[in-house]
Amino acid sequence: MADNEKREKKYYTYILRCADDTFYTGYTTDLERRLAEHNRGLGARYTRGRLPVSLVYHEEYRSRSAAMKREYRIKKLSHREKKELIKGQG
Repeated sequence: MADNEKREKKYYTYILRCADDTFYTGYTTDLERRLAEHNRGLGARYTRGRLPVSLVYHEEYRSRSAAMKREYRIKKLSHREKKELIKGQG
């Protein structure tokens, strides 16, 4: 097994801004691929009628479990709280 195959897999929790100014939160192992899927109408049903979408926030995790837990917590935030989270990033 090559060294690059031994690397830990990265997981991302992300927030998309939809065309109607709503937010969609999800998790993935590949941000670019997932964003492209959403914009081709192959993502979540929620985003299909709200295209185009843009990536406005993401966090990186070493485990799927941690990314999913963060996704769950973000989904519980209000729209205003999500805006503050996005605004507060580096």
